This record gives sequence, structure tokens and C-alpha cells, in this order.
Amino acid sequence: MILEIAEISVKPGSETDFTEAHISASEGFEATEGMLSARVTQGVETPTNFVLLVEWEDVAAHERYRETEHYARWRAAIGPHVAGPAAVQHTRVVA
Repeated sequence: MILEIAEISVKPGSETDFTEAHISASEGFEATEGMLSARVTQGVETPTNFVLLVEWEDVAAHERYRETEHYARWRAAIGPHVAGPAAVQHTRVVA
């Protein structure tokens, strides 16, 4: 199992719009091949900071997802609210 961690900065004042866009565009995530779970968290002290946490079967599953229409729709929906490129990393459980 691979955990994708994407740190997303949202434009100030767009926090609610970002959240609503994500919720709307992520419908059907559960049908994505290789995706085990997904959730978004919001910073308490810095509410413009969001973290997307996605569990994948492997990195290849994430790479395949990024080529889908579903990803393109999700990215287009959240795009207007994002302040810049997300910092993305993949991690694995080691202990």
C-alpha cells in the first residue's frame, strides 16, 4: 500500500469553494481502480492549507488515475481555488 500525500494551498477566501468543488468532483472515487481510500484535511491554524491523503495499491495505480477523465474533471473543478502547485509525495509503511 502506498500513501499519497498532497499538500495543497488554497487562495484565501476560497476554502469553502475548494471543499465544495472537491466533494462534488470526487464523487465516484470509490470506483477508481487501485484507490483504497481518500480524504482531505484542512489546517486548523492555517485554514488555507489542505492535505489530500490517498491510499493506493501501488504508485502505478496513481499514475494510471492521472490519465483518466475523472482526474481531469477533479483537477478542473479545484483548479480555480488553488494558489499554486501541490507538493506531492508517495510514502509506504515501514514499521
